[in-house]
Amino acid sequence: MTDSPVVKPYGSWVSPLSARRIAEAGVGLSFVRADGESLYWLESRPRERGRSVLMRYSKGEAREALPAHFDVRSRVHEYGGGAYAAAGGRVVFSHFPEGTVWLVGEDGAPRRITPDAALRYADFAFGADGIYAVREDHRGPGEPVNSVVLLDPGRIGEGEPVCSGRDFYAYPRPDPDGRRLACIAWNHPDMPWDGTELLLDGEAVAGGPEESVLQPSWSADGRLHYISDRSGWWNLYVHDSGGGQALKPMAAEFAGPLWGLGAQSYRCLADGDIIARYEENGGVFVERLRAGPFETGFSRPACPVPFAGGWALPGADTDRPARLDLLHADGGRETLARAAPDDPDPAFVSRGEAVSFPTSGGRTAHAWFYPPKNPGFAAPEGERPPLVVRSHGGPTGASDNAYSSSIQYWTTRGFAVVDVNYGGSSGYGRAFRRQLDGQWGAVDVDDCCAAATWLAETGRADAGRLVVRGGSAGGYTTLAALAFRNVFKAGASLYGIGDLKALARDTHKFESRYLDRLIGPLPEAESVYDARSPLLHADGISCPVIFLQGTEDKVVPPDQTEAMAAALQARGIPVALLFFDGEGHGFRQAENIMMALEAELSFFARILGFEAPGVPEIAFLEQGEDRRDI
Repeated sequence: MTDSPVVKPYGSWVSPLSARRIAEAGVGLSFVRADGESLYWLESRPRERGRSVLMRYSKGEAREALPAHFDVRSRVHEYGGGAYAAAGGRVVFSHFPEGTVWLVGEDGAPRRITPDAALRYADFAFGADGIYAVREDHRGPGEPVNSVVLLDPGRIGEGEPVCSGRDFYAYPRPDPDGRRLACIAWNHPDMPWDGTELLLDGEAVAGGPEESVLQPSWSADGRLHYISDRSGWWNLYVHDSGGGQALKPMAAEFAGPLWGLGAQSYRCLADGDIIARYEENGGVFVERLRAGPFETGFSRPACPVPFAGGWALPGADTDRPARLDLLHADGGRETLARAAPDDPDPAFVSRGEAVSFPTSGGRTAHAWFYPPKNPGFAAPEGERPPLVVRSHGGPTGASDNAYSSSIQYWTTRGFAVVDVNYGGSSGYGRAFRRQLDGQWGAVDVDDCCAAATWLAETGRADAGRLVVRGGSAGGYTTLAALAFRNVFKAGASLYGIGDLKALARDTHKFESRYLDRLIGPLPEAESVYDARSPLLHADGISCPVIFLQGTEDKVVPPDQTEAMAAALQARGIPVALLFFDGEGHGFRQAENIMMALEAELSFFARILGFEAPGVPEIAFLEQGEDRRDI
């Protein structure tokens, strides 16, 4: 016989998932690569101040591949990615603190091969004559200069440019014989999900201003493959004289937006087949194009990596954190790495339910809905839960229903959560992505508000306790929803945007013309920028707001957050403002991740009128107080 649940108001339930446990136990797993008898992957470790560690599995043992002072990350395009490559027993990687490139040869000792200068490198590929990389040169005035360079592994040098003249480059990939080089390139004002070109030996062979081409890759017999959205969906193609042949045309996405470099959602196999991951109607599937569906054992798999006669399988589930499994040739399976040391008790896991709902202009938007779940507690009869509306970043991005401890942090305490894929999100084809063209700050705001009101109207949330939160572009949507709509009782902006013209003026090269499509070009669209900037309409915000910001953010500079907080404070709106020293665009350090989670919970609990057990009470800014450091 089991004990009856304790009756307590939603939001005040005692959760087994503490902020400290989430922050200290969590590890990010990414960029799985195989080289002969070695398998590599990256682990980002909040408990080591966000250090990104290169791991190597060989002969049944997994260990760190480099000395402990190395941090394998890149800052090309500010978002990095593609920070290492491995081939022929060698590893090349970017060391984050300096941006220098290092090579590990047969002796196992890392050796620096680029100068300590204002240069950044990423997206490496070994070729017959050296190592190809995307280089970003910050030494001159104005915007940094991007190019594809060839690094000499035998000496320290900046790299010899082999492809230049475009604003941006990605995916330099030599063919198996080392005679030809493919890459993608694009120019301002396009983003890589708007229009890119596939270059072959410097000449455009696919793509254009209304076609996004991604992920060129060569098969062993020298055929060039790529992903293009020319059909309206990111599908897989093989290059030919007729402009490219679709290998599996379907209303599905074989890629996502290129925020970070180096992503691989398909692989050319030694037997001539191709294995690919794609998303269709919210589900994720893996298939060998000739052999058919491939079962990974994950509900949200990444693309498998062939290794040692079997497969390395990275992925996540709706009820368990991400992990890296190894499927042996004999059918045996073992786990090599976990995003968290233990799987959660299924009784406490709220699984994301795909929902679609009506929104403005007769459109339909999408989301993942998570009801409260904690078997130890029940709400008073008739009570409906408070709702946290999550607005994802990008804004060209997407949410999914892979297990997220940061969502379960809320649901185990009695909150409902809705993770919104507003118009403009990826995963639903190019036409859905383009809904945000000229409409950022309108369509996304409408869809987040519509998700909240629809869930309240259908009885799954308390209409009087709706809150909204988001980071980066999601922080902008949060602030815009508070300034221009009257739906939410409070908001949380994590490194969010308050002043659109300041963002266009101050942000980094990669995104410096992003707003041309999302809002309009300047100065022609200046009135639209003003009309949609929350900072200029702070008098429309009548509810409390918490701001969380890194001091070293180069994407959304801290003065954006300070200006927004000051504008609300001057009007007497309750404001909490927390700065995290040493953090950039997003929080990587365990102590800061923990404090940010607890601060949000404490803030919402204080505003909505219930206790948050075990969490310090948040302090609001006093009149005349500029900021509160952590």
